[in-house]
Amino acid sequence: MKLICAVYRARRNSDTYIYVDHAEDTRRVPEALLRELGGIERAMTLVLTPARRLARTTGDEVMRAIAQSGYYLQLPPPPEGLQAPRQELPC
Repeated sequence: MKLICAVYRARRNSDTYIYVDHAEDTRRVPEALLRELGGIERAMTLVLTPARRLARTTGDEVMRAIAQSGYYLQLPPPPEGLQAPRQELPC
């Protein structure tokens, strides 16, 4: 399965992206989210497959989010030093 995906960059934070189905564009993205991002601008179009690896996720995860919610929101990673330490679970 393949999905032609439009990727938009948030104007307020250039490390935040929204992925949407190219055919639907941003129709299913809530207006409140678009306002919070300060508007968006088209960054690229790409073809996603479930096996495709992206910078911070997988094609499968993006495709499932788009099918369910109409969009996938990619947030920037937390600043260095603010990441929560990994906790070891007892066996």
